[in-house]
Amino acid sequence: MPVLPELLLAVGALFLLMVGVFGGERSTPVVTGMSVAVLTVAAVMLIASPGEGVTFGGAFLQDGFSRYLKILTLIGSGLAIAMSVAYARNEHFERFEYPVLIVLATLGMLLMLSANDMIALYLGLELQSLALYVVASINRDSVRSTEAGLKYFVLGALSSGMLLYGMSLVYGFTGQTGFGPIAAALSAEGTSLGLTFGLVFILAGIAFKISAVPFHMWTPDVYEGAPTPVTAFFAAAPKIAAMGMLTRIVIDAFQPVGSDWQQIVVFVAIASMALGAFAAIGQRNIKRLMAYSSISHMGYALVGLAAGSETGVEGVVVYLTAYMAMTLGAFACILAMRRKEGMVEEIDELAGLSRNNLPMAVLLAIILFSLAGIPPFVGFFAKFYVFRAAVEAGLYPLAVIGVLTSVVGAYYYLRIVKVMFFDDPAQKFLPMPGELKVVLGLSGAFVLFFSVFAGPVVALASEAAKTLF
Repeated sequence: MPVLPELLLAVGALFLLMVGVFGGERSTPVVTGMSVAVLTVAAVMLIASPGEGVTFGGAFLQDGFSRYLKILTLIGSGLAIAMSVAYARNEHFERFEYPVLIVLATLGMLLMLSANDMIALYLGLELQSLALYVVASINRDSVRSTEAGLKYFVLGALSSGMLLYGMSLVYGFTGQTGFGPIAAALSAEGTSLGLTFGLVFILAGIAFKISAVPFHMWTPDVYEGAPTPVTAFFAAAPKIAAMGMLTRIVIDAFQPVGSDWQQIVVFVAIASMALGAFAAIGQRNIKRLMAYSSISHMGYALVGLAAGSETGVEGVVVYLTAYMAMTLGAFACILAMRRKEGMVEEIDELAGLSRNNLPMAVLLAIILFSLAGIPPFVGFFAKFYVFRAAVEAGLYPLAVIGVLTSVVGAYYYLRIVKVMFFDDPAQKFLPMPGELKVVLGLSGAFVLFFSVFAGPVVALASEAAKTLF
C-alpha cells in the first residue's frame, strides 16, 4: 500500500514510453495528456491513503511529512507539463520523451521524500537527476540548451560523488545506513572527526540539488539555457523534493549532532540569501533573475530548517508551498512573453505591459510583490513563519540578516513592476494560451487570498512537521 503511487508512476512511465515509441511524434499530445492524468491519479491516491506505512525493510517510509510534500511535488510536475503544451507547439519542441522523463524524475522525487535509508535516498536522487540531465538538454537543436544540460550533468555528477562519499563515511563510522539506526548510534557513541566530515559531504551534495550557495554555480546558466517550460519545472518540483529530503535527513538521522549541522545550515542560509539578493540586481534576463531569486528563496527556507524545531519544519513546509505557487505563476507569465518572431526573455520587453495586457500585468505584479515578501500576500506569511522559528530558536542574527536581504531583494522585483506600469509600451505579446491563463489565475488567487484560507494550509503543514518529531 505505501508504495502504490510510486508503482503507478513507474508502470505509467514505461507504458507511456511504449505509446510514444510505437506512435512516433504524432502521439506526443496523447502522451502529454496521459502523463498529467497519471500524476493527478497519484496525487489523489496520496490524498486518500490513510495513516503511515513502512516497507522495504524500513527503507521506505510513508508519513504525513512525505505525503504533504509529495502532493505538492506532483502538482508542480503536472502543471509544468501542462504549461509546456503551447511552447512545444510553437517552438517545434513536441517530443513524447519530455513528459515521460518528467514522470520518471517525479518518481525519483517521491522516492527521495520517502527515503528512510541512505541507499534508498541515493537511488531516488539518481533517478531524478538522470532524467533532469536529459530534460535540460532536450532541445538538441539549441546550443544553449545542450550547454545547459552538459553543465548540469558535470556539476551534478560531482555533487552525487560528494554525497556518496559522505554516506560511505557515515556508514563507516556508525555501521548503519538507516536513518533511525544512525541516530541511535550517534546518541550512543557521540560524534567523531570522520563522522563530521561525512555530514559535511552529505550536506554539500544536497545543497547542490537545492542550488544553495556555494553550490549554486549551475543555476543561472541552466535556467537561462534550458527551454523555458523545463526551467519552470526545475524551479518548482525538484527544489521541493530536495528540501524535503534535506529536512528529513538532518532531523531524523543527525538530530543527536544538531549543533554540528546547524552551523553549516546557518552559513549556507546566510550566503544564499545574500548572494540571491545582490547578484540579481544587475540581471537583464528574466530567467537568470528567477535563478538568483530561487537561490535566495532556498536560503529563506533554510532559515526555518536551521532552527531545528517543529516550528522550524512547519515554517519550511509553508514556505515551500508558497514558493511553488509564486514560481509557477511567474513562469506562466514568462512563457507568455512571445511575439511573432519568437520568445523574448529580456526584462525590458515587459515595458508598458499594463497598457497592452492589464490582467497579466496586475497578476504578475501581485506575484512579484509576494516574492518580495510584501504583506498581505503569501510570500509575507511564508517569511514570517521561518523568521519566527529562527527567533524562537535564539538565532536572532539569522532572522535580522533575512529581513535585510528581503529589503534588497524587493528592489529587483519592484523594478519589474515599474517597467510594466510606468515605461513606454513595447510591442504587444501574442495572446496568452489557455493553460497558462489557468495556471496564472490559480497562482494569483492563491498568492492574493492566502490570508483567507491560511488556517487549513498551516494546520496541514503543522501535522506534516509533527510526524518528524
